[in-house]
Amino acid sequence: MGLEEVLQGYCDAGNAHDIDAMISFFSADCEFYSSIGPNVYGKLYKGIESVREGLLYFLDICPNGQWRNIRYFVSGNRGFIEWTFVGSTPNGANIEVAGCDLITFKDAKIAIKDSYRKN
Repeated sequence: MGLEEVLQGYCDAGNAHDIDAMISFFSADCEFYSSIGPNVYGKLYKGIESVREGLLYFLDICPNGQWRNIRYFVSGNRGFIEWTFVGSTPNGANIEVAGCDLITFKDAKIAIKDSYRKN
C-alpha cells in the first residue's frame, strides 16, 4: 500500500467512525498531537492505545461528524491532510471547522499525526 493510499484509507475510516480501521493505519509507537489541550502543541497521545483514546474522544464529541473537502499529498516520509470537519454535538450545537494534519510516516504507517484547526 502506498502512502497516499494510507491517507485515503485513514480518511475513509474516519468518516465511517470505524476506530479499529482508523487505528490500523498507525504504527505501534505512534503519537497524536491534538489541536486542543493544555500545552502549546495541544494534548499528546503517545502509543497505540493512547492514540485510540484520543481519536475516540474526538469521534464522541461529534458522533455524526464528517471530514469534507479532503485534500492530501505525500513527499518522502511526510504527508499532509487538509479538511473541513462538519457535524453536530450530542446537545445539538453545529460544528464546522477547517483544519489539517501533518503526518510523519514510519514503515508505511502513521507514526505522528499533528493536528491543527481554525475556529
